[in-house]
Amino acid sequence: QVQLVESGGGLVQPGGSLRLSCVASGSIFSIGDMGWYRQAPGKQRELVASITGAKFTNYADSVKGRFTISRDNVKNTQYLQMNNLQPEDTAVYYCNAFIRRGVGSSLDEYWGQGTQVTVSS
Repeated sequence: QVQLVESGGGLVQPGGSLRLSCVASGSIFSIGDMGWYRQAPGKQRELVASITGAKFTNYADSVKGRFTISRDNVKNTQYLQMNNLQPEDTAVYYCNAFIRRGVGSSLDEYWGQGTQVTVSS
């Protein structure tokens, strides 16, 4: 069984920073692409940032220059450093990963449970 567990959400004032972490645990052979998504009330879930196993990154236009995604392949962990947070960044943030559980097995998609980020004065 594989589990993704996020941490690091919370309440922050506009202009502030937060760092989200997501640890993958369980029966893991290898991890492919990882990413962060967010869903604000009344809106669809959207991609915030993604990172490949070779650490190539991709960002939504709305967060470019403010957010940084990274990963530690030894610790099976990904991070999202969020700087200069704004009220429009308020959402539940979900981590995502494509994980292979054994040699020759398929890459299956997994999601974390979500962590709330609220930006408000």
